[in-house]
Amino acid sequence: MPSSAVPARRVTAAMVAERAGTSIATVSLVVNGKDRGRVSAPIAARVRDAVDELGYVVDHAASSLARGTGDLVVLIAPDLSNPFFAEVIRGVRDTLGDRYQLVLSVTERGAQPATSDLRRFERLRPAGILVDAPAAGESLDAAVPVVLLDAPDAPTGAVAVDYDLTSGVAELVAHLRERGHERVAYLDGTARVATFGVRHRLFQEACAAAGITVSELGARADLTVDAAAAATEHALEAWHEDGVTAVVAAADTLAYGVLRVAAATGLRVPGDLAVAGFDDLPSSSVTAPALTSVALPGAELGRAAALRLLAAVDGTAAEPVALPTRLVRRASTGG
Repeated sequence: MPSSAVPARRVTAAMVAERAGTSIATVSLVVNGKDRGRVSAPIAARVRDAVDELGYVVDHAASSLARGTGDLVVLIAPDLSNPFFAEVIRGVRDTLGDRYQLVLSVTERGAQPATSDLRRFERLRPAGILVDAPAAGESLDAAVPVVLLDAPDAPTGAVAVDYDLTSGVAELVAHLRERGHERVAYLDGTARVATFGVRHRLFQEACAAAGITVSELGARADLTVDAAAAATEHALEAWHEDGVTAVVAAADTLAYGVLRVAAATGLRVPGDLAVAGFDDLPSSSVTAPALTSVALPGAELGRAAALRLLAAVDGTAAEPVALPTRLVRRASTGG
């Protein structure tokens, strides 16, 4: 008869402690990254060797149940592949240090973070949750501290970190006016996110104040270069007939699509068509030509959000914050 499989024995912290010749408490400090200044380097090395030899894995869910809260911080975002989110993650990670482990979660493609996304993580009892660019109108209540990032329509009482777009947009419009543009088009994003609405509204208001006409022949696209290029191809002839001399995109990724179409159709940028965006992604300095953009510092957003989450976890008051923005002038507008 075939022998029945014997389930592998679960490795416990006590087993690691016995192998390393130390206490369970010391093992906990080391495996949770909290040993700095509390456990000597030789003992920490013995614990890590024992962990590797035995194949020990920390059971975060069990640890959370025992303590009432966990050592995890969850960051929920709509698209972690975007270089902007990489900067946000860096700011969060640098600020959390070794106090908490950062877990990243991506929503379904095209969807902004919603209350249902928070519910999925509450069972892990994380120390807190960071939500980047949440869906408009969501309350985002949770049983743990929550900090919203880039959420200008955050509900009253929510802890949020946003950008003060007023100065950056004012600089952009003044720059377009200085370059002689009197009629411009706006390429918006299709995502149901409040920050895009604020960018569009502030741009229209600043243009009206500066005597610049924003064409009614606007366009919208998903936040990809291919989608932006397709939208631009569809609108380009109408923009030309309407006298448009500059296109401002709601995000740099969208502006890249405009640059691609301009290059493919032989349009000179900025001679025939000036192009600008929002975000100031790292690649915007190396596009052809380099892209003028309203800088939204992702790492600073992440740092500020993490600081407010730590304050909330520690029971300290955490007020909303608005980070300043500025225009980075480059060749795409003759800057």
